[in-house]
Amino acid sequence: MAASWSLSGALKSMFARDTIDADTWNDLEDAMISADFGPDITESVIDELRASVAKYRTDDPADLKRMLRETLEERLARLDPTLTLSARPAVVLVVGVNGVGKTTTIGKFTKFLVGHGRTVVVGAADTFRAAAVEQLATWAERGGAEIVRPQQQGQDPASVAFQTVERAQREGIDIAIIDTAGRLQTKSGLMDELGKIRRVVEKQTEIAEVLLVLDATTGQNGVAQAEAFIQHAGVTGLVITKLDGSAKGGFVLAVQERTGIPIKLVGQGEGINDLTGFTPHVYVQGLVG
Repeated sequence: MAASWSLSGALKSMFARDTIDADTWNDLEDAMISADFGPDITESVIDELRASVAKYRTDDPADLKRMLRETLEERLARLDPTLTLSARPAVVLVVGVNGVGKTTTIGKFTKFLVGHGRTVVVGAADTFRAAAVEQLATWAERGGAEIVRPQQQGQDPASVAFQTVERAQREGIDIAIIDTAGRLQTKSGLMDELGKIRRVVEKQTEIAEVLLVLDATTGQNGVAQAEAFIQHAGVTGLVITKLDGSAKGGFVLAVQERTGIPIKLVGQGEGINDLTGFTPHVYVQGLVG
């Protein structure tokens, strides 16, 4: 099998040339489009780079590479990626359409937090799918967290959220992570259900974060699927999953600029430890090389 394409690989050969010429710009445009930056961002970034190259009167590809890194990092850093988890308990709602990796992300996030010395309880408020509860229990256990399960299938999700926060308060647990449904098998609307969960939790304490999970492999289609969450769920941060390698790395900038919501966590593998906080500088270094 041929090796999979990556942005960093494409850029490495491009920047190894002797000079910046018309082929450089064409190849850079093709590489950025292939990496899922999208046509608008690609055009905007290249226009900015052309202006910088002209301003500094350089034809050295090494200068262009540095400028590309600086431009991408500056654009990614316009929004603050810091997780807001100082409240006790800090309540985090995790939302997103089914199939994006919500459950595994919660397990990885739990592991991430426990690894930083925090105690965590997870609430299984996706109560309409028994399999979802069992899968979440498995991942929560792997991550080192307690879990609050529904007392029966189809239990009111808001009551599970209430019990989760109540347990965190009672036992002095630092962080309560609440899983929510990606779709419902009832007549009530999904956003109505999320709104009810929010209201119940906010009677007990403030909500620290509402994290929307997106699958990098679905690209712009995934963002379109999640628009309702973005519009109605009070999303405070994005979690990008399945971001293996740099083939789809441009999606990170594209989704942040499209939504105006900061990326706070990225998952770059299948393992329990493969979720990290988002740092623009580190990310761009890996993306561009």
